[in-house]
Amino acid sequence: MAKSFAHGDHSHTQKQVRNAGGRTDRDRARRVLSQNFLIDPHAVHRVVQAAGPHGLVLEPGAGEGVLTRALTATCKEIVAYEIDPRLAGRLAGSIRGEDAVKVVRGDFLRARAPREPFAVVGNIPYAITSKIVSWCLAAPALTSATLVTQLEYARKRTGDFGRWSLLTVLTWPEYSWRLLGRIGRESFRPVPQVDSAILGVERRPEALLPGEASAAYRAFVEYGFAGVGGSLHASLRLRHPARRVDAAFEAAGVRPDTVVAFVHPEQWLTLFGHLHPVG
Repeated sequence: MAKSFAHGDHSHTQKQVRNAGGRTDRDRARRVLSQNFLIDPHAVHRVVQAAGPHGLVLEPGAGEGVLTRALTATCKEIVAYEIDPRLAGRLAGSIRGEDAVKVVRGDFLRARAPREPFAVVGNIPYAITSKIVSWCLAAPALTSATLVTQLEYARKRTGDFGRWSLLTVLTWPEYSWRLLGRIGRESFRPVPQVDSAILGVERRPEALLPGEASAAYRAFVEYGFAGVGGSLHASLRLRHPARRVDAAFEAAGVRPDTVVAFVHPEQWLTLFGHLHPVG
């Protein structure tokens, strides 16, 4: 059964009157809401397999429900969020009688995270990828997020370019980031301009740092990425004795002239451990 939920005014998306440019209001809504529907059954199966079985799953941007229905084979309860009233109504009607699925008409970003363990799985709107990832990382009970994103975003976050982003390094003690597969643009309708990927973000069973060290680690990483000294090595020598910094870089296997983005998250942990001994 569809549930009304706070969302923006997108009632205009229900109109099908063509404008002067030859496009329907529905076409414009797809662009505004960043809607590219996954239609390839094989790609849908890969997403479900990558996500694995779960008890409770939240699905952002359920769209026409192709992934929603596939998730019922491996997940006990699915809460499907869809901000487009037309699509939400259609999905609610099509899954009527399916006790495992609840459709919420509303903005996933405004949803309250469950207190019980849950996962997020979805072919998410590209335009709000960063916001959805931030929502996931801020949810205390999240166990994992399996998201279809633009390929470039997934490669950036998982180090596939050989570089590591600030967000990945900051969250590494609590989360692993993996590129779980690529999906060609031809698997979507409308066909997007770029290929996609399956991004996996999984909470570690045990954090790599004790809780009291987490804030210090984050401050350490943010300072290092700021580049106040011109390089990571030079920046850290502004705060720590030169001999300790040199020893830390040697222990981590990092050359002093290494650009900050090329320092692996595990090497960041080694640097932190040498310069900020924990326990």
